[in-house]
Amino acid sequence: MLEVAVASGKGGVGKSTVSSTLAIMLSKTRHVIAVDADADAPNLHLIFGVEDWEKEEPFGEVYVAQIHDEKCIRCGRCRDECPYGAIDVIDGKYVVSPVLCEGCLTCTLVCPVKGAITRYKRTAGYIREATTRYGFPLISARMEPGRPNTGKIVSEEKERARSRADADTVIVIDSAAGIGCQVVSSLAGSHLAVLVAEPTPASLSDLRRVYMLTRHFMQPAVLVINKYDMNPEFLPKIEEFAEENGIEIVGRIPYDDNLPLSMAAMKPMIEAYPESPASQALLRVAENVEKIVSDWRSWFIKHRPKKPLPYRPEIIKPEGFD
Repeated sequence: MLEVAVASGKGGVGKSTVSSTLAIMLSKTRHVIAVDADADAPNLHLIFGVEDWEKEEPFGEVYVAQIHDEKCIRCGRCRDECPYGAIDVIDGKYVVSPVLCEGCLTCTLVCPVKGAITRYKRTAGYIREATTRYGFPLISARMEPGRPNTGKIVSEEKERARSRADADTVIVIDSAAGIGCQVVSSLAGSHLAVLVAEPTPASLSDLRRVYMLTRHFMQPAVLVINKYDMNPEFLPKIEEFAEENGIEIVGRIPYDDNLPLSMAAMKPMIEAYPESPASQALLRVAENVEKIVSDWRSWFIKHRPKKPLPYRPEIIKPEGFD
């Protein structure tokens, strides 16, 4: 079993496009399980055209405060002391926002009236499973707005995928943007990180940060440069970063106006516009990753990091900033 995590550090650079292509093309020769590891804003199911879930189960519980208006004396102490600003006055009544409330009990402790504020349980999120029209399963998650523990739910997604895997399975993980809890969980335990970047200063800055994360986990990484022709003057800086750090570039994808149209049609780019230059480039990316997967042991021995990357502030500091 191999886990391939697609990450970028920055949103909107094409992670889901690359992930969906890898899952579809790898599934032609081996058992694949796709995991959407962006629990706050999952969208891999939209690309695969999944409209109905075969299984949807609640995951985790959180406590949320509730003010009982019939007992409230409107002293305002709960609102003044709430560390999250979750309490407001609406139509003369003190009301708790279930999105902002973290269930910390502060309001209950400062309230002078016993029983005026209580807590109740709410479901934190849901884990969903479906079989795509390509024959492989998709495991996804959906967190309720403002709820914590996105890293835990991603870890649970991966455990469910592993429980369904065999020796020849490839688990393709579509990571969230950034380097937070969800991304840490999606990368932890993965065998290969496919990093996606575009030729912009913001993308390079975030690529540096997520690359440091892969080195923390001692993971080999490869790079896909999406929309490489969008800013040709900056492209050499992305390529230079890859060369300096020994990151193999497995593909360069041109900008294509048809991509948002394929998303609107709930179809992968390679299916909606198979003859477009971007689709052809995506297929080459999948071919290169397939070669790595097929010859994993020898490729890993050659490309594995020799030691964790030491913390160097300059690697994540945007050029021109002190």
